[in-house]
Amino acid sequence: MDEAEPFTYDGGRVDPGERANVRYTVSETYLGDPVRIPVTVVVGERAGPTAFLSAAAHGDELNGVEVVREVAHEWDLSDLRGTLVCLPVLNVPGFIAQERYLPVYDRDLNRSFPGKAGSTSAKRMARRIFDNFVAPCDFGLDLHTSTRGRTNMLHVRADMADSSVARVAKAFASNVIIDGQGAEGTLRREASERDTSTVTVEMGEAHRFQREFIDRALVGVESVLAEFGLLPTERVRWPGWRMVVEGSGEKTWLRADAGGLVDMHAARGGVVREGETICTIANPFKTERTHVEAPFTGLLVGILENPVVYPGNPLCHLVKLDDDTLDAIERDDGPTTPRDPVPDSAAE
Repeated sequence: MDEAEPFTYDGGRVDPGERANVRYTVSETYLGDPVRIPVTVVVGERAGPTAFLSAAAHGDELNGVEVVREVAHEWDLSDLRGTLVCLPVLNVPGFIAQERYLPVYDRDLNRSFPGKAGSTSAKRMARRIFDNFVAPCDFGLDLHTSTRGRTNMLHVRADMADSSVARVAKAFASNVIIDGQGAEGTLRREASERDTSTVTVEMGEAHRFQREFIDRALVGVESVLAEFGLLPTERVRWPGWRMVVEGSGEKTWLRADAGGLVDMHAARGGVVREGETICTIANPFKTERTHVEAPFTGLLVGILENPVVYPGNPLCHLVKLDDDTLDAIERDDGPTTPRDPVPDSAAE
């Protein structure tokens, strides 16, 4: 087996069979002190693909931070083939402040990729991250949660029209994949357009570690690394059932038409039938109530956690279920099961 190539970045090099824990400078504070992101690079002794895992592009989204840390520092990677780049906290200023956006003019780091030298602080930071640790990779997983006050079931967002991106998405073995390119400036879109096939993994809520999501995402990461041969002794997973949500008519955000306090009658990841009441909005005296009904039979990918709303606030993210998928969900009896790796497309 051929020996792996060293991984190089501006200012450093990691040779085959070695690992490096680096605090890499991406910007400076108002006082001129360096802003450094933590990076772990593990290079196997044998050749293989180069992959990245990233989290906390939004500084308050923490579940992915623990996923990346556990892969980098608790997994046995002695048989790794290729290179793994682990980026547990992309948005260090936001992470320190426990805010979603960069505290510098509230810019969204995940709308700033691939970045640009000589531009805004966010784009300069994004450029340093992208050029050194994303662009050299063959594929990547960018881990997110919902924003504060809402929660998501674990699912993948990916451009399924791109076969190489679809391979990553399917290998992660989530039940739900939401198809789409993503907004301009998002890490997954900009990386995928530059031949680093990248998907977003959404799971849970901001400001906390949720062990159920962390453990499930670790299974997905292992499955992807097995699919691409970085972990040749592991198995690619099949989630039991899968739906790919393709068109805008197959998903909707239901929004409040009245202000008040929300009583949610359905759970994250639950199935609701057409016409079923998902939640009720009431005034403080409970003398006026607005019932929010499901416009179609669907799966609640995301729901409100903070129970107070103004008119127009989002209540839940609903995706449409066809009869076959509904039957599969009702038959599903437990955790993911292994399947043999698929060499080229990971098609199910």
